[in-house]
Amino acid sequence: MKQEDFDELAPVKTGQSVGEGNAKADSRFELKPPSNIPMEQDKPPFTLIKAYLNLQQQQALFNESANYPFTRPEVLLYGKSHPIPRNQVWFADQGCDYRYSGLLVQALAWPKYASKLRQKLARDFGLNSNGVLVNRYADGHESMGWHSDDEPEIEPASDIASLTLGATRDFFIRHKQSQQKICLQLQSGDLLIMHWPMQKDWEHSLPKRLKEKDVRINYTYRRLIVGFHLPEVAK
Repeated sequence: MKQEDFDELAPVKTGQSVGEGNAKADSRFELKPPSNIPMEQDKPPFTLIKAYLNLQQQQALFNESANYPFTRPEVLLYGKSHPIPRNQVWFADQGCDYRYSGLLVQALAWPKYASKLRQKLARDFGLNSNGVLVNRYADGHESMGWHSDDEPEIEPASDIASLTLGATRDFFIRHKQSQQKICLQLQSGDLLIMHWPMQKDWEHSLPKRLKEKDVRINYTYRRLIVGFHLPEVAK
């Protein structure tokens, strides 16, 4: 397999799968509005692109992720420490440390294909991210609770891109005021772009699905204010 250019990784035979999950061997952009939302309801500002990455691109990322230094940090809830129900790692440019779930996470250097995908998103959509949070869900017992990606270090009015690899999982979106709820089934290779101001008005989650046995990996690209946490890091 040619390794020099992410965009040159060609599709492989239809019917193959990435890691333990299923995927489509199709890299065409399929820009679709959220058609499952009735017209009388508010529509969250997102774009869902099915099979944004072809199978070989997905496999390159999936294989690379086997060497990521994932951790399972603990967060403080009601005075007690609890490990988060997934593994994660933060890659970013220098000066882009990230406070997530109450923990200050220092930026690690970009891996090859995570960086290649960053460049592809910039070329295709003008999405100039400087960090990516990678979450690994070993199976359907692991999850993500309701939250918005609205930390103060995120660049105001910036979009967030979320790429799924591996197992298909339900991704829920909920309006903060009306509690209107939407479910998307995100498959391997799908790209969800959450446009500003989605994080202001909506929250999202990845609930448990106990029958799911396969791994899901999620890459969430975002743009941070460079140097936001430098005073804390310097202490």
